Amino acid sequence: MALKDQITEDMKTAMRAKDAERLGTIRLLLAAMKQKEVDERVVLDDAAVVAIVDKLIKQRKDSLAAFTQAGRDDLAAKEASELKVLEGYLPQRLSADEVAAEVKTIVAALAAELGRAAGPGDMGKVMGAVKTALAGKADMGQVSAAVKAALAG
Repeated sequence: MALKDQITEDMKTAMRAKDAERLGTIRLLLAAMKQKEVDERVVLDDAAVVAIVDKLIKQRKDSLAAFTQAGRDDLAAKEASELKVLEGYLPQRLSADEVAAEVKTIVAALAAELGRAAGPGDMGKVMGAVKTALAGKADMGQVSAAVKAALAG
């Protein structure tokens, strides 16, 4: 079953169960998906849906940090519950070691392509390649740290 169909089925299940919090979060996700489809006139595949979920998760994490810092525990709790629902739609993430291994492989391939050792100035090229390879499979903050470490060493 496609991820998009799974999300729609989860919405129906949440409606039947009268789970208002989960339903609200799923509707928010479906609205973001529909917006992307309408704006770009495309039909979303699983990779595009995962990218939208990733974006919404990043927003929730940023909001959660801001609300916690401001002492707004009520709003922080709402963001945390939305974050939990959204994370359920992400595929299994790679471990830090797996991310580091993937990054080293990509850096080695880029160095071979360039004909020289890749350095910190090649961060943009490496991140472009890594984003394509690891989209939806790893947290990009973790990936960025692994790229910096690989290019520095």
